[in-house]
Amino acid sequence: MRIYTKTGDGGETGLVGGARISKDSARIAAIGAIDELNAGLGVARCEAFGSFLEEEIAKIQNWLFQLGAEVATPPGSKFKNDSISEKEVAYLEESMDSQNEQLPALKNFILPGGCELAAQLHLARCVCRRAERELLFLHRSEPIRDVSRKFLNRLSDWIFLASRTANRLAGVKDIIWTPRED
Repeated sequence: MRIYTKTGDGGETGLVGGARISKDSARIAAIGAIDELNAGLGVARCEAFGSFLEEEIAKIQNWLFQLGAEVATPPGSKFKNDSISEKEVAYLEESMDSQNEQLPALKNFILPGGCELAAQLHLARCVCRRAERELLFLHRSEPIRDVSRKFLNRLSDWIFLASRTANRLAGVKDIIWTPRED
């Protein structure tokens, strides 16, 4: 099987079901941001090797792939790609509650960084926020399910806590933001 098809040379790409749209459309921007988030989490997952965070990230990567498929399925398609549900949102919340119990209370803003895994997760969190913005932008013209939007919002919170957890597991303190004093 050849990986190149040449069908995108004119600036269009295919969606689930065969419809073609411009590569600079809001839908493709959302799909691209979700894909970039998944890739960023893949890098973090390598660093998390052997820890419970590796397993959590693996689940999330699969869910992100499903979310990407949902966004790649245009309204009215004969295909159904709506596998993200409240179950995944609840899982993220339970995981956050469990992680939060092991962390010191957050009394200050923290800066991205600490150990390598935490820094990678902070970067993934930023990409997650962008993916959420892209999905909201698409939603203004074509409806995206509430639970899909909620999932990305909750996921950015999960990634933030996972970065703090990574620092805790590495024995590294979170980097506290210190405001400039004049």
